[in-house]
Amino acid sequence: MRVANTEHTSRPWRIHEIAPDFQLEDVWALDWQGRPEDFPRLVAAIVSRDPSRSSSLAVRALFAIRWKLGELLGWDDLDAGLGSRVQTLRDRLPADLRETGAPDFDALPFKSLYLCEDEFAAEIANHTMHGVMHIGYVPEPSGGSRVQMAVLVKPNGSLGTAYMAAIRPFRHLIVYPAVTREWQLELQRRFGDQALARAKA
Repeated sequence: MRVANTEHTSRPWRIHEIAPDFQLEDVWALDWQGRPEDFPRLVAAIVSRDPSRSSSLAVRALFAIRWKLGELLGWDDLDAGLGSRVQTLRDRLPADLRETGAPDFDALPFKSLYLCEDEFAAEIANHTMHGVMHIGYVPEPSGGSRVQMAVLVKPNGSLGTAYMAAIRPFRHLIVYPAVTREWQLELQRRFGDQALARAKA
């Protein structure tokens, strides 16, 4: 379920000090009744997923089209990535976040930045943008909790701005609803029903 951007901006996340020059695209949430100490396992479950193998035909098709366009147009060439076109955000990390044992992604071309007790962040860069995926653990006043995914982006000029605008409807209507549902199923498989509430998606 998509939630208000203030659900991200109002919280004292470490990512605010690391990427203040990035735009917040949107925020998505899932109910999560796990314990705070389960957060690293939750992150490991999320980064293990491969959306190009999604159960959703539409999601698989969109990722296939994106990777093909990247190949044809050179969007994902090495000279467009981290340490080439843009400086990695790892260079901005404070000392206490530099060696936090953040897990690597199995399929997506994200590079993990840090993992702490209630946050995980990873970055990606290509010819269209420099982006950050942020996962946060949020305790609820009622005693429950939820997981939030925030997407932060720094577009690369007019190409990046146009690209982000073009894919926004597909992200909101197809990709993120399907991906968050599949995260929920993966979390249920790993943690069991007792750690989960219903998916908000």
